Amino acid sequence: MRAGFPDFRLGSVLATSFTATLTERSGEPVERIPVPQRLVDWLAIHGLAVDSCTAAQLELARELREAVHAAATATAIQDPLPASALQIINDRSVQGRAAAILTPDGDRRWRLGSDCVEDALGVIAADAISIIAGERDGKLALCASPTCRAAFFDTSQSRTRKWCDMNTCGNRQKKARFNANRRKNGAAAPTGAG
Repeated sequence: MRAGFPDFRLGSVLATSFTATLTERSGEPVERIPVPQRLVDWLAIHGLAVDSCTAAQLELARELREAVHAAATATAIQDPLPASALQIINDRSVQGRAAAILTPDGDRRWRLGSDCVEDALGVIAADAISIIAGERDGKLALCASPTCRAAFFDTSQSRTRKWCDMNTCGNRQKKARFNANRRKNGAAAPTGAG
């Protein structure tokens, strides 16, 4: 955790990882990019390093994040895509200037046109378009946690994953179930030498 800010939830899919910069959407929301520098930090972790970020650029990023979340949620529940979300995603994709490059190790990386936030947002928007359009192997789903409901990209073989992150939401739900069963069945009788 950097200087009192909540840790980022990192995933393997750029667009849904970006939507996870706001967590616990149906409970007590946790904003993981509350200030421009935190957006700069998040982008750097994801290979989209930018020089700086203004408050206005942070607002553009949050607008894109919410548009991606709305479109991903609609896709996961098989609802029509919200027109306003599509407009924002498409606008950010068109406005960004970035190119995919191949590293000597055979990995794909992004080269931003001017190291500015708008170029990085264009990459995130393009990634969202790719997963929402069904171009990648996997499916969009919503976290089964009643307080989270995060959109995530399920690439498990059976496509039946329930949690956005097993280490957070999954464990929290398993612990709650365990405690409920324990209360229901009465606490285990203490053992002791007697």
